[in-house]
Amino acid sequence: MDSLRARTNTEWRWRKVLYERQPFPDNYVDQCFLEELRKNIYVRHYQYWAVVFESGLLIQQLCSVCIFVIIWWYMDEDLLTPQWLFGVTFLASLIGYILFDAIDLGAGRRLSGRTRWADLKSTLVFVAFTYGFSPVLKTLTESISTDTIYAMSVLMLLGHLIFFDYGATAAIVSSALSLNMAIFASVCLASRLPRSLHAFAMVTFAIQIFALWPALQKKLKAQTPHCYMVVTLLCALSATVGLMSITGTGALLFALLLFSISFLCPYYLIRLQLFKDNIHGPWDEAEIKEDLSRFLM
Repeated sequence: MDSLRARTNTEWRWRKVLYERQPFPDNYVDQCFLEELRKNIYVRHYQYWAVVFESGLLIQQLCSVCIFVIIWWYMDEDLLTPQWLFGVTFLASLIGYILFDAIDLGAGRRLSGRTRWADLKSTLVFVAFTYGFSPVLKTLTESISTDTIYAMSVLMLLGHLIFFDYGATAAIVSSALSLNMAIFASVCLASRLPRSLHAFAMVTFAIQIFALWPALQKKLKAQTPHCYMVVTLLCALSATVGLMSITGTGALLFALLLFSISFLCPYYLIRLQLFKDNIHGPWDEAEIKEDLSRFLM
């Protein structure tokens, strides 16, 4: 019987098909099965300084959150007037607006078809509505305890950092959710400031640093990488020095955090790539390469 089976197996050549009856067990594979084994065929090879460059977006966002909290603390301690904050941020926004068009010589504006008059109308409408509703923002959370406000603000700012678009194609990325969480945190913190004018200046500053500034920094990264790195360094220094004026220990910990993200994490990422061992072969699940979107219409 064994000789008959061996002869049958020799006469029949095993094929990896399901539509044909073959004289082999269901779990049978021949010697060529492992010839299709491939290792690490989709592994990306990173360069250290390229990873350091890409970490700049996270560094800038951390610094933006830190600067926002520092400005709020200064206003809460009455060390910064809302008129001065609004004036400086307005001037910075005007400079950023000019740079935004100058970086690509207006190519992006021509492509979008948006005019400067439309931008001016949107700005005036936003400033007018924010100023008009600032008394409401000031009294919006009077019935909520201050500890709860601080806890919600911390959670919202953490959510802003988690869901922010750092350039990764992941399901967790949501620019709209990230921006909404940052604005919600700014409204919560602004409601604890002394006057409604403080709340107006704080919410306006939040829009500038969480909505307008990321758009400019992404264009800087794409068009002028060297300027982008200089701006990243300036943001890190500004946030660290500002935090040092409040707490030296916090500034030290924040500087260590930035150093770890910028230099240590890229180093460990590249080192761990050496231990990556993904195997691919005929046992992998089938992948449909064809575009099936036409069947969904």
